[in-house]
Amino acid sequence: MRAVHLLALGAGLAAASSAMANESVLKGIANPAEQVLQTVDYANTRYSKLDQINANNVKNLQVAWTFSTGVLRGHEGSPLVVGNIMYVHTPFPNIVYALDLDQGAKIVWKYEPKQDPSVIPVMCCDTVNRGLAYADGAILLHQADTTLVSLDAKSGKVNWSVKNGDPSKGETNTATVLPVKDKVIVGISGGEFGVNCHVTAYDLKSGKKVWRGHSQGPDADMIMDPEKTTHLGKPVGKDSSLKTWEGDQWKTGGGCTWGWFSYDPKLDLMYYGSGNPSTWNPKQRPGDNKWSMTIWARNPDTGAAKWVYQMTPHDEWDYDGINEMILTDQKIDGKDRPLLTHFDRNGFGYTLDRATGELLVAEKFDPVVNWATKVDMDKGSKTYGRPLVVSKYSTEQNGEDVNSKGICPAALGTKDQQPAAFSPKTNLFYVPTNHVCMDYEPFRVTYTPGQPYVGATLSMYPAPGSHGGMGNFIAWDGVKGKIIWSNPEQFSAWGGALATAGDVVFYGTLEGYLKAVDSKSGKELYKFKTPSGIIGNVMTYEHKGKQHIAVLSGVGGWAGIGLAAGLTDPNAGLGAVGGYAALSSYTNLGGQLTVFALPNNN
Repeated sequence: MRAVHLLALGAGLAAASSAMANESVLKGIANPAEQVLQTVDYANTRYSKLDQINANNVKNLQVAWTFSTGVLRGHEGSPLVVGNIMYVHTPFPNIVYALDLDQGAKIVWKYEPKQDPSVIPVMCCDTVNRGLAYADGAILLHQADTTLVSLDAKSGKVNWSVKNGDPSKGETNTATVLPVKDKVIVGISGGEFGVNCHVTAYDLKSGKKVWRGHSQGPDADMIMDPEKTTHLGKPVGKDSSLKTWEGDQWKTGGGCTWGWFSYDPKLDLMYYGSGNPSTWNPKQRPGDNKWSMTIWARNPDTGAAKWVYQMTPHDEWDYDGINEMILTDQKIDGKDRPLLTHFDRNGFGYTLDRATGELLVAEKFDPVVNWATKVDMDKGSKTYGRPLVVSKYSTEQNGEDVNSKGICPAALGTKDQQPAAFSPKTNLFYVPTNHVCMDYEPFRVTYTPGQPYVGATLSMYPAPGSHGGMGNFIAWDGVKGKIIWSNPEQFSAWGGALATAGDVVFYGTLEGYLKAVDSKSGKELYKFKTPSGIIGNVMTYEHKGKQHIAVLSGVGGWAGIGLAAGLTDPNAGLGAVGGYAALSSYTNLGGQLTVFALPNNN
């Protein structure tokens, strides 16, 4: 019998105390009444031990209260709850509200940064922000203009702030942060502007920069040891990145880091993915373009890279690799293995040994994926670990100014940033997905700092010959690499999932539905239409002994960019506007938090 259990962060890993993590974060993770990280725990499982709301009574959920954020555009991420205070964030201008749950969600303080609105057109795919983090009495916010801010959690006063990038060069931020030990780890956006991307560690108390590791370039820039850093079990070797770029192209190479971070206190490694190489025209950047499209394992103290795995060498389709890395401990062939599971934009679900980077599983998590036949799992093969690309769908082989049609998935991937969840009760991952294909025509483009550096025209549409919709919500076995059940959705399931000990999984849809399904069967148990499309992540907390479910609604993001930015050209929004044009018949703009609870007699 295969046994699976969560990283018992803050409990089973008691030996890995504050010396190996952050005591305040571990304490918050261990208390299911609170949520201190966007990912719920360091392992990115998005699993809650709360079970008051369960598969039998979830049908009785009612709206308990609501809160308007006062901001339009796409609302990603989720609130945090620390003690009796809820912290709510917004898209640009990145307002933060502290709400007192003991006083009817009274606004205790409000932080409203003064950001230059010129950052808005430099943000690729809407003005979203994936949320706050809490550590050591501070709320941590990484603003759109790349200003990293530490706010006093009680007063909202700015402890310190530091600039992580330069929007005039195309550097922006949409991501949350990772507080670990005495540091806070942040990424950067800007792949569509030719940014040379990186992750950076700042001191949690002072904001002083500690280290920065780039996604490509010289070994020193990447904090990569040619002999000690491995790829599929072998040393990467000297100049592993430089050898895969032509000339100085790595300097505008993208590889951005706007996704999620996870951390294993026992191994003392943090994990994240790097994004697409720049430009989107593969003909202009010969080579594998390492280390874009890569899973990274780094030491959080020094930034040193322990291992890397490049999923999509020489990306030809904009299949960013930034999606979350979910950490579980599982038995494989009777042996306990520390695992990392990743649902990539490219349509493959990967499972690796997170200690060594060994590739264990790579299977399609949507059957329509066609750009590659499979990932080569033969360790004796010259193409081991690489996807076997289908020539018909290769934008590189078809060439510039040629429209390659029927590529599945589309550039926004089988899954974008919307995070999956994992339940130790079922040993399954719950994945909100996109069921979308595209036509892709690359063209030559010139790099100019601060200007779009894309070089491709796209159109997107529902996967042909399928259920007619643009999404599925699936349950996935990460050891077998197999879909267990799949629920079709009219539009992409763009809201992050939450699994709970009550045997219920929650997620949101682009039309605005909060949905609850049975964790074992996928049967729909409850749905409620919120005022706007949901691209936020469902969260849960307990207040005065009562469990609540909360979700931000506010349509936008890449899929909803047409509505969010008022775009009508079908090819605008990097191809998404035409694909999601029908969305305007089902929802409208508006930022709102909706909180649910059971009636008092339940």
